[in-house]
Amino acid sequence: MDEQLVSKVLILDDSAQHRDALREFCDANHLVGLKVRKSRLMSVLRTNIDLGAIFFSENYALTPEESAELAVRIHSVRPELPIILRRETAADFAGVPDSLRRATCAVYRAGDWTRLKEIVDHHIFSLYYPCELVRGISELTESVLAAQFPTLAVNWETPCVVRDRVIFGEVFSLIPLESNWCRGYMMLQTEEQGLLDYLLRHAGRTEAGFRDVNNLLAEITNLIWGGFKNRYIGDGGAALRQVQVPLVVNHRHKYISFGSDNPQLCFLYTLRDEECGQEIRIFQRFVFNLNWSPEDFKVVLHAGDSLVAAGELELF
Repeated sequence: MDEQLVSKVLILDDSAQHRDALREFCDANHLVGLKVRKSRLMSVLRTNIDLGAIFFSENYALTPEESAELAVRIHSVRPELPIILRRETAADFAGVPDSLRRATCAVYRAGDWTRLKEIVDHHIFSLYYPCELVRGISELTESVLAAQFPTLAVNWETPCVVRDRVIFGEVFSLIPLESNWCRGYMMLQTEEQGLLDYLLRHAGRTEAGFRDVNNLLAEITNLIWGGFKNRYIGDGGAALRQVQVPLVVNHRHKYISFGSDNPQLCFLYTLRDEECGQEIRIFQRFVFNLNWSPEDFKVVLHAGDSLVAAGELELF
């Protein structure tokens, strides 16, 4: 597996002159560019697509006023996503409508790739994740999933950095992670029906309900947590600390907030039943919202890509 983290960015830019250079920039800077039809933009943004940022051209709409209005709507739907504004000639916000200025986080002039890279590094790849950690998480999680689902084939996509706060599926688990170099949570998210189908088809059950799904996900979470603790924390766990931040869950909008703007480390695992072709998708996120000191990271126990755009999105 390629250990290099990537991030998906939504490209809202129709410039034919700019397209090829922007595509090259994405390839060179570990970004997966996605496009969407204008008529479907808002509906796609309301789904659980994992994104790190939005690249927005000041001329994306017919007039500057319409572009500003659209940016405001995007920001209201996904306020956690950085909107990076491309301008044709100016390198700052001079002359930009106030509403557009408030909705966007940074601006760059067309062709100034050095500036754009600075913005991407600051707003998307602002946290450093050691390669050994990224690779190890995938290895230990794959091992747990293979043991829990022996009749299914386990695959995973390239790990990515996201700023989304959207919940995938109907069921998720949370477990705290605490050490002298990190403090936060691991979260697993999945759809209930896939696990129900597995329990009935492969686990010898004649019936299964949501409690069985809860128990299965809890067991998987505990096993992954145990592997993480043994490999990366050992006996050096953090002492009890009193500082906390509130977690906010909005079920209607499938939204969860950990009280931090830090980007999250995201993994996607796909469990496939080769006989019937059905798949179970499990999203795994690491949210280091209370402490992140990768310079103190060390391995306690040594062990030893593809993106298919779904729905109405296509690769940029």
